[in-house]
Formats: sequence, C-alpha cells, structure tokens
Amino acid sequence: MSTLKIAIQKSGRLNEDSIQILKDAGISIDNGIDQLKAEASNFPLEVLYLRNSDIPQYLIDGVVDIAIVGDNLLVEKGGDIEVIQKLGFSKCKVSVAVPKTFNYKSVQDLDGMRIATSYPKTVLDFFSSKGVTVDIHQISGSVEIAPNIGLADAIVDIVSSGSTLFKNNLKEVEVIFKSEAVLAVSPKVSPESQKIIDTLKFRIESVLRARKSKYILMNIPNDKIDAVGKILPVLRSLTVLPLAQEGWSSVHSVIDKDTFWDVIDQLKEAGAEGILVCPIEKMVL
Repeated sequence: MSTLKIAIQKSGRLNEDSIQILKDAGISIDNGIDQLKAEASNFPLEVLYLRNSDIPQYLIDGVVDIAIVGDNLLVEKGGDIEVIQKLGFSKCKVSVAVPKTFNYKSVQDLDGMRIATSYPKTVLDFFSSKGVTVDIHQISGSVEIAPNIGLADAIVDIVSSGSTLFKNNLKEVEVIFKSEAVLAVSPKVSPESQKIIDTLKFRIESVLRARKSKYILMNIPNDKIDAVGKILPVLRSLTVLPLAQEGWSSVHSVIDKDTFWDVIDQLKEAGAEGILVCPIEKMVL
C-alpha cells in the first residue's frame, strides 16, 4: 500500500491546528521538535513540515499529494489546485489597509499609488478588476510598516484581529476575500493515493461535523414530542426513551452549535425540562 504525503506548515498556529485535526481523525503522528518529516504509526500517511509559502508549488509539482494550507496562498500561487474541504480554522481576510489619516472613499483613491504586499498576483487581479492601476512593491514580512517608512501608500495583507494594523496606525478599507485553512489536492495524485485521500477526507468530515454540533438530552411531555422534533431537524429522527414517570419521555438529538441558544429557548418554550448538552467527539453520517 502506498503512503500518502501531506504538507503542513512547519510552525505557528496553522501547524498546531493541522496536527490537531489529524489527531482528532485518529491519526497518530510522532512530530518531534524540529522534525521536517514524520510518519503516522496507524495510517498510511507521511507528514512534511514545510514553509507555508512553498506548499502550493509542492502540490503543483506532485511532491506532496495533499496539503493543509491557507486558501489565501492557493489564490496567490495555487493555480488550479483543487480544494476538497474547508477546515474552519485559521480564518482571516486579505485586505487593503491605508494610514488612518488617509481620507479614503473608494478604491479609485488608490489609482497610481504604491501598494506593499506579499501577494502581488492577488493585488494585481483585484485592482485590475476595478480598473485601477497601482505600483506593486513586493515584500515578505512586516508589510504593515511599509507606509510608516515611506515605502508605500497602502498595503494588502492578511488581517485576523486587526490589532497589527491598529498598532501601525493603519485602517482596513477593503476586504479582497476571506480565507481559511483548506485541504488541497495535487493535480498529479495517483489513483491509489486518491483512495487514501477519500478515507482521510471522510474522517476529517466526521471531526468537523462534531465540532459544529452538540449532543442534547432533555425530558419532554409525550404530547410535545412532535413539536420538539420540528425544532431539532439535525438528525434523521429523534431518539425517544420512556421515563418512569408516565406521560414523559427522554429525548436525545443533536443541536447545531451556531444556533445553540436560540434553539434552547425554543425547546424550553415547547416544554423541555432537564436539558443536558454534551460535546461530540466524532459524528459519522
């Protein structure tokens, strides 16, 4: 059986979240300090720890079969690399920012100006689509300092909390697109490797479903079960178990994490009592 090669960022938050989702998918990885390569002990997988900016090219060349990488890098360098799963972490925006003193009204205000960025293709595509011509200054790292030292009039960079912009007296004025970590596949992947990818994707999907859901148990009067079933449509059907007290049942189901409190309020109004909510480790459908 062949071994699937996956690339992940070698350090930082994206590295930690990538390792965690693989572990949650039941894959044990011996990732010692400063290792550049590690094998899983219980799954045909080899992890390559790479510089984030290099990962798209490794996918294009077929050096790795799949990768966990920021969507922003694929837009910049990935060409036609296929994304098979959005992973829901390392969320950020690729945004235009200008000095706080800049009287910004529209993207047309940047026509003819200097833009510092690590994403030249993204910048060129965005401003060209707006009919705006800019002078791109490509730099790596510390993009936010460029306006303060006179290198550029504005920047395009990734923005998470916005605290770095604030510290450098910048303000976000345009969001080019929103990004997150994704599972991407090389265009040169073999049919045998594709079978392993399908298995891995299935496991990751189960983990992601669990992260978005909660297991809920409650006591319901029997004449209210149908009403509760309409509030909890996540699974095919409710699990209903009779209680010792006549006319009551224990109802079990799954609740969407994003709408948790709104649904809880509806359940209470429908007559639910003794509501218990538990985390879900895996959710296989």
